[in-house]
Amino acid sequence: MDMKRMRRSPPAADPESDGALRPAAIVAATEKKPRGIAHQRPGSLLLLLLLLLLFVLFLLFAIFSGGHRSLLLDRSLAARYEVLEETVQGFGNGTIPSFVAAKDKLLHGLLAAGFDDQSCLSRYHSVFFRKESPHIPSPYLLKKLRKYESLHEKCGPNGQFYKQSTEQLRSGHGSRSAECKYVVWISYSGLGNRMLSLSSAFLYALLANRVLLVDKGSDMNDLFCEPFPANSWILPPDFPIKEFTNFDIKTPTSYANMLRSKAITNHIDGASTHSLPAYTYLHLSHDYDVFDKLFFCEDDQRVLDNIPWLLLRSNNYFVPSLFLVPTYKEELRKLFPEKDTAFHHLGRYLFHPTNSVWGLISRYYNSYLAKADERVGIQVRVFDEGGTGPFQYVLDQILACTVKEKLLPDLSPGQEAAVLSPNARSIAVLMTSLDSGYYEKIRNMFWERPTSSGEIISIYQPSYEGHQQTEKRTHNMKALAEMYLLSMTDTLVTSAWSTFGYVAQGLGGLQPWILLKPENKTVPDPPCRRAMSIEPCFHAPPFYDCKTKQGIDTGALVPHVRHCEDVSWGLKVVNQDEW
Repeated sequence: MDMKRMRRSPPAADPESDGALRPAAIVAATEKKPRGIAHQRPGSLLLLLLLLLLFVLFLLFAIFSGGHRSLLLDRSLAARYEVLEETVQGFGNGTIPSFVAAKDKLLHGLLAAGFDDQSCLSRYHSVFFRKESPHIPSPYLLKKLRKYESLHEKCGPNGQFYKQSTEQLRSGHGSRSAECKYVVWISYSGLGNRMLSLSSAFLYALLANRVLLVDKGSDMNDLFCEPFPANSWILPPDFPIKEFTNFDIKTPTSYANMLRSKAITNHIDGASTHSLPAYTYLHLSHDYDVFDKLFFCEDDQRVLDNIPWLLLRSNNYFVPSLFLVPTYKEELRKLFPEKDTAFHHLGRYLFHPTNSVWGLISRYYNSYLAKADERVGIQVRVFDEGGTGPFQYVLDQILACTVKEKLLPDLSPGQEAAVLSPNARSIAVLMTSLDSGYYEKIRNMFWERPTSSGEIISIYQPSYEGHQQTEKRTHNMKALAEMYLLSMTDTLVTSAWSTFGYVAQGLGGLQPWILLKPENKTVPDPPCRRAMSIEPCFHAPPFYDCKTKQGIDTGALVPHVRHCEDVSWGLKVVNQDEW
């Protein structure tokens, strides 16, 4: 790590700090009796030994607690804490770096301790790349996560209970008294959709006291570390049901189709003329029908509670509709006193990029973003199928939003070079898009003309893949890296309807400005709108009253579940208790 570029004046030592020895005091003590240490006064000698012992203890603590690795993480960590080259390179002057324990790597207890640090660097290191979140997980959520981890250790893959449960599954018959119950998440859709649906499935597992197992698909092992400390979340390859990757709305064993065929009923007791099934398939994708949507009804949850294995396929963030299930109302209130933090907490708990992806993230951040005074993220996703971009109306909308909301400064009317102040603020703008055109045009604008207020603007874009390539491993690795980089910015602009942007805002705890969807290739007025909360939007919610069995506006039932800013029929959770 090259620290020579970062020399600054050393900070004044805190006279009351235990983290700094005061050499002058030691010199003064030794000068009084120059005849050797044996002739020192007992008090002075004791003080000297005590100071030396404290220094050694602090040094050992810094080394063996992982502090030596923290010191060497990267240039950005030192830059953000204004650490001196002398401080980092040597302890000889008695200065212990204050940032060794300056950030809570367990995120206020959200993460479990005890993982191997080197096998998944992002788990404990990502905290150094973001501002500290103002959203603190509730004690009840922490307790629930520790309880779940114990359940996952007991019932997860390769254990005795898992073997018994799969044997029961092979028999084709369910059991109301099963020791362990499961929800299997089926990998499906683009990466942003997958992360949102997986976090939804995990919250459902917490609420229903089930164990979450994950279909690894083609790339889950390349993207994410294991989130649970004592057992894998990956569904073993010898899972008895082989055809689940082809399940869809027509699958006979779906909950909806079993209700239609009267194989099961959604009466309170869930009884039928047939035996209880060993599993059922939950089709919660965008094309689901009215019978599939009964999943969100209280009576149907009682039926599902008796089925040991639930196989779930979704491309939606369906958390908002879980907030409307009466059975889960009180539990969700205790889990998330700040109602709009579900994905923020669960996403940071579940999704830790592998070392390969973390290398993409940390190298890019250190090279281009770390030294800026401010970081602005702009996520561009265009859903216009009429021709190839870049589109001028999209560029105009981006500029109208960022200038109107004062996220970026105005350009000077002339091209004359401004007198550069030594204290000029630097703003690094991180753009993500499948197209490089918007980045190139905005970069050239800030290169060719100075800003009216003297800021130094740098524009960066990590990749431009041309089109979405859902099944390509390297494409998804870059996509995950860019979502994380956007989550590390100070201010974020996202595109309407984009799950990519939802993930970034949720992980970063950022309340973004949303570029509203253009109509007829014209810039909307206003061009963007501030999000009501940091939560993602559920694009395909049910509009059904389970009690009256009639259609209803589910965005008008409770004040904390409302329609989204970017998808008028969608639902999102907001942190409000009153209308």
